[in-house]
Amino acid sequence: MKKYISFMLSLLLIFVLAACGTEQAPDGDPANQTADMVTNQDSRNISDDFVLIKGGSFQMGSPESEAWRSEDETLHEVTVSDFYMSKYELTQKEYEEIMGTNPSNFQGEDLPVETISWMDAIIYCNAQSEKEGLTPAYTVDGQTVSWDRSANGYRLPTEAEWEYACRAGTSTPFYMENSPSADDANYYGHYPYEIEDNYFSQGNLQVQPGEYRQTTVAVDSFSENPYGLYNMHGNVSEWVWDYYGEYPKDAQTDPYGPESGTLRVYRGGGWNDFAKNMRSAYRATMEQTKASFNIGIRLVLNAAAGAGSISGTSTQVPGGSDGGKMLIAYFSWSGNTKGAAEEIQRQTGADLFEITMVNPYSSDYNTVLDQAQQDQNEQARPELASHVENMDEYDTVMLGYPNWWASIPMPVASFLEEYDFTGKTIIPFCSHGGGRFGQSLTAISKLVPNAVMGEALSIHYSGGSQLSEDITDWLEKNNIK
Repeated sequence: MKKYISFMLSLLLIFVLAACGTEQAPDGDPANQTADMVTNQDSRNISDDFVLIKGGSFQMGSPESEAWRSEDETLHEVTVSDFYMSKYELTQKEYEEIMGTNPSNFQGEDLPVETISWMDAIIYCNAQSEKEGLTPAYTVDGQTVSWDRSANGYRLPTEAEWEYACRAGTSTPFYMENSPSADDANYYGHYPYEIEDNYFSQGNLQVQPGEYRQTTVAVDSFSENPYGLYNMHGNVSEWVWDYYGEYPKDAQTDPYGPESGTLRVYRGGGWNDFAKNMRSAYRATMEQTKASFNIGIRLVLNAAAGAGSISGTSTQVPGGSDGGKMLIAYFSWSGNTKGAAEEIQRQTGADLFEITMVNPYSSDYNTVLDQAQQDQNEQARPELASHVENMDEYDTVMLGYPNWWASIPMPVASFLEEYDFTGKTIIPFCSHGGGRFGQSLTAISKLVPNAVMGEALSIHYSGGSQLSEDITDWLEKNNIK
């Protein structure tokens, strides 16, 4: 009788457990794996430097009415899941503790690490994860990087996550009510938002020109955004996961961008950017192996395990900077860029070509400022008076231009769109008055995504007595003799 009662109680317990849904899933069952991963995610000792960003839906991109928007900011609805994001850009101290090196142009433990490539950022994420006993998010095979979306380790935000966190519930160009002043963010403070249209009538501006620090600042500088994140606008731009590509027009959930491409995206603007290029929707690009003095990273962690694995494959075409025929093509207004181009020709013997317009810009400085910004705002393509008849013969094009309103002059855009640069190497040289390249390299890469970008040279005005030596060093970096 006791055995019978014991048997009946055991049978009843089985039925109760089944009815309550507590039956254990078999080994290998996806439900079991997900439950284990969620437990693993929740058991992490997440630093107080990270904040939980509650997911939701928002309009990603910018409306056509937004001043200085780009055509690649198509407005579309996106939903993102919960995730953790660091309050701060990664510091040099944190990077050096893990990697043993500090590549930054500006040195300081509490300054953001910069001059790191997208690939450097991926390697760092994995190394930090391994140090803390977490599952690395990435597998690296040459230039191909796979992302395990279920991993609980550190990773880069997606482009959608970054913009969602930056906006913090807003739909305006910046997360703050007004555009940022130099007291609100670290950028080229002489050029606040919409100054391009109001350069000679600055009383119409929301904020007045302010300080240009010409360096990065501590990662906890200024006030945080409504989600508790510091320096989402300015200081250094931040790498995200996505390859660059057109936005879809339909609604998306947890998008991760194209699965292949030639350019990776970085966001937020840096210490040398104009305010227009710090907008929440602005998209900057660079090859994943390149680095810059104004690009760093901000780490992210999953709040719950994602699903699947994404393999990101670089489709970059090898360039021809190690041999073949070379062309020096340049646009010059004041003569600074022309002087640099002639020095490059003297040292290399390359062919020289000046980009000229059917209707040249005014020789008056104030007038040409208005003409240049108007052409940029309209993304005009001025008709060119000169043309390269034998572009197919050139493997390498050294492209010179002045930094106008933090980008390329529009005649240079006309030049780039006139020819097929697939497989060619473009090596920019840029004269400037303090902003270095601005976002001119992004402008070039978007126009010719199938070309290889060499190491660029920034020249302060005419370059002075150092011009010849600087050009020699630059040519050596690009393997040009």
